[in-house]
Amino acid sequence: MKKVAVISPAEAGALIPDGATVTVSSSSGLGCPDAVLRGVGERFSATGSPSNVTTIHPIAAGDMSGIKGIDHLVKPGLLTRVIAGSYPSGPSKSEPPLIWQAIENDDVEAYNLPSGVLFQMHRAAAAGQPGVFTHVGLDTFVDPRHTGGRMNARTKDELVRVREIDGTEWLHYPALVPDVAIIRATTADEWGNLTYEDEASALGALDQAYAAHNHGGTVIAQVRRLAAGGSLHPQHVRVPGILVDAVVVVPDQLQTTGTPHDPTLSGELRTPLGTLAPEPFSLEKVIARRAAHEIQPGDIVNLGFGISALVPRILVEEGVEDEVSWVLEQGAVGGVPLTGFAFGCAINAQALMPSIDQFTLLQGAGFDRTMLSFLEIDEEGSVNVHALPHRRHVTAGVGGFADITSRARSLVFSGNFTAGRRDIGIEAGRLVIRTDGKLPKLVKRVAEVTFSGRRALAQGQRVIYVTERCVLELRAEGLTVTELAPGADLQRDVLDRAEFTLRVADDLKEMDARVFDPERMDLKLGVPLASAA
Repeated sequence: MKKVAVISPAEAGALIPDGATVTVSSSSGLGCPDAVLRGVGERFSATGSPSNVTTIHPIAAGDMSGIKGIDHLVKPGLLTRVIAGSYPSGPSKSEPPLIWQAIENDDVEAYNLPSGVLFQMHRAAAAGQPGVFTHVGLDTFVDPRHTGGRMNARTKDELVRVREIDGTEWLHYPALVPDVAIIRATTADEWGNLTYEDEASALGALDQAYAAHNHGGTVIAQVRRLAAGGSLHPQHVRVPGILVDAVVVVPDQLQTTGTPHDPTLSGELRTPLGTLAPEPFSLEKVIARRAAHEIQPGDIVNLGFGISALVPRILVEEGVEDEVSWVLEQGAVGGVPLTGFAFGCAINAQALMPSIDQFTLLQGAGFDRTMLSFLEIDEEGSVNVHALPHRRHVTAGVGGFADITSRARSLVFSGNFTAGRRDIGIEAGRLVIRTDGKLPKLVKRVAEVTFSGRRALAQGQRVIYVTERCVLELRAEGLTVTELAPGADLQRDVLDRAEFTLRVADDLKEMDARVFDPERMDLKLGVPLASAA
């Protein structure tokens, strides 16, 4: 067996030719081969090469804090085009990440495409197929009749096309053929075999490696340690050494942003859930508590970033966490998903699947419901989650949102009813709105469509929207208020705060007061809160 080349991060940059297409395995806060990306950027600064590079990031473009991930490559002349599922986000009042500055200044071509489809575009390339035909993205911003996923005026090429087969419309995404794949693992042996024992997910490393290798490209792996050839258990090898050309050893690589190594995230240890601190009581927790009521015993539930990410903690606090199986696009099945920069990881997971296989479950509607968040909702029930007007850099992008929502049977969107400076509290189990936000979130038309309410109605999907002051449901006759928070005024706080006419259900109910009480709700999944006692 030939030994794999062990090289430095700067030497990894020398393996990337000018004009190359480079695919990078990374999520937002986990699995980023940051040292290699930094080495590529430093080599360019020293030598001017590699130049005019296109990068592909199926889930995300790197860690979300500081100069990390793709930001190492944002240098004039280095990065020409980027295709990503999502991008690093930054606080609204701070300087945007470098990649967002480049996108907003038209310094690079940029596309935002669904994460699951991006993985499948790699698999199609590896197998010599022309691309992916799917309904994911139809009637959303990814549809070429909208923006085709293009993010600025500089981005001209149309990557996504509409095709009709036997009278049915499909979106065609072309196969992506990389010249170089940069992936990450925990251990490499001397022959290049890769294992992932300390990783929270293998993401899509195998398919990215196949796509590059099968077309004569180069595969570079960043790892924490090097082992003797043949010493790794073959059942544990996720990427075989026959695909790997070079290894960069980084002993201090982080497991996630800010996490050196937590064995509960990689399945090496199970932790007592009693060690989890309870979530502080807040409006966001109130929303998550009401959203949790939608879950039924035995559900397989997908989870998205934002307020909805609090729902698993609600179930833990209520002692019903074992009645639900969570699935995350990054790969975790079961366990308790985490929030913040570690989102995408789960403690005590039952399985850690490759992301592309997780998307097979999600795109195929093999789960019961999804719990997601929203930035805007319009009168058709469409949701924008990826494009905040005038402050795009505080959002991450579509990620797996379009893959997940394309066929989900039941969708629960969570968010605040308004935005901007607000003074809203809870007193004695009642909502108190002293000063409301001046920015509406229920708008006539969303800035960009991430989820199509019109398509959801046509497919028979059940869609509800949970806010701190009311619950709404998407019905054929329009967006309808079905529940009102105790203390909220229907006309002043709800109907007058939307830019379009909301319907009101004939059987309008009051949201259960226990949602607004910081004490335990005694939640029983599948039983209405009002009847739970």
